[in-house]
Amino acid sequence: MRRLAALSLLLALLATPAWGQASGGRCLLQILNVDRQGAGTQPSPGVQNWYAGGNVRMRCVGQEVRMWSDSVASYSGQVVQFIGAVRYRDSTVDMTADFGTYYRDSERWEARGNVVLTNRKNGAVLRGPNLDYLREVPGVRDTSELFADIRPVITITAADSVERPDDPYRIEGDRVRIRGEDQVYVGGRVTIDRSDLAARADSLRLDTGLEGNGTLLGSASVRQTAADSFDLRGRRIDLDLERREVTWVLAQGAASLEATELNLEADTIGIDLDARRVQQVLAWGTESRPHARSADGFEVRGDSVAFDTPDQRLDEARAFGRGWMGAAPDSVTRDRDYVAGDTVTVTFRAGADSAGAPRSLLDRLEARGQALAFYRVAPPPGGDQRLAIVYTHATHILITMKEAADGSSAVDEVRMVGAVDGIHLQPAPIVTDTTRAARPRPPSGAAR
Repeated sequence: MRRLAALSLLLALLATPAWGQASGGRCLLQILNVDRQGAGTQPSPGVQNWYAGGNVRMRCVGQEVRMWSDSVASYSGQVVQFIGAVRYRDSTVDMTADFGTYYRDSERWEARGNVVLTNRKNGAVLRGPNLDYLREVPGVRDTSELFADIRPVITITAADSVERPDDPYRIEGDRVRIRGEDQVYVGGRVTIDRSDLAARADSLRLDTGLEGNGTLLGSASVRQTAADSFDLRGRRIDLDLERREVTWVLAQGAASLEATELNLEADTIGIDLDARRVQQVLAWGTESRPHARSADGFEVRGDSVAFDTPDQRLDEARAFGRGWMGAAPDSVTRDRDYVAGDTVTVTFRAGADSAGAPRSLLDRLEARGQALAFYRVAPPPGGDQRLAIVYTHATHILITMKEAADGSSAVDEVRMVGAVDGIHLQPAPIVTDTTRAARPRPPSGAAR
């Protein structure tokens, strides 16, 4: 009787189109196994409902689609419910859940309860309480789509330079939409986490292809916690990825950067990365012109700026358009030596602070185009220790620095070319006036 019941259910389902793989269009469900029995009812003329239980296994005839569950119920062939230990598998995804429902009119699969979906092609995994899967079906839709809410979590594995699986990204948000294999959209309190990286935003668009890209919108931030760490913020942050590894980060709208050797504010800030290490920082803007400060007090301003940081060390800084670069302020007067011009370039050399920690020290300052410089010159040893002050205009100014006795940078040589003018203020020696008589002191106890 069980075999006859199962056979009757099989024949009924075979007569009704149902869910299947896109390459073959709509499928015909075929029962491969029922441990217990199947049963059918006819609640009204022309309406057939069918039920089966016990390790139910199905497939779509002639297609790479498999379905498993503890039991199944089919309502007029239009709605099919899968109950208990549900699993669905096709050439693209593998999905498990507590409960599943197929809707024939929209070719939609609803998974509910402990949903785990794995993309068989790229290894991405989605986990959450519910998921709607609208598969690709010729004549119905040309691209598959996934919808999930109640803060699902996506795990995406990156690849290293030789295509080996690397540290995965964990993406979480209030709701998720995935279109095709690579287009991911996440909305509501979005977080992206990896062992060395954390990103936050109101929403996320992400293309996870081999040369993908993404956009974080609304209170966006990207923080790298590796040895070459930084914290980048803006209203919008765009990402470029290669083999799912971040290679370029661009913050726009009141952007700010806090890095190991550099703090920077501008309309727009971009960071070029290679193997998770910062290679270059670029910034530009009109509402908020770039303004940078280094760890040792060096300051840069301009219409646009660039900082080269190979080997995790500040190597060169450039400012374009009303460029200005100032050395660390004097510890007493707070004055800065500086150069300015249409284009200003500063190079650094490797050094160490008083505690022996690595730091970048000024090596050369160069200004071109309406160049000007303000700097102080140390006196020779043994004489008056007050500094001379120089203020100069020229077409081209080049200042070479040397290391001072305290380990800081001091001016060594200045070269000026083209329409040079300026002033050099040398402190005069202090001479005591011996011609004035000393003012007598009032007697002790006298009124003053």
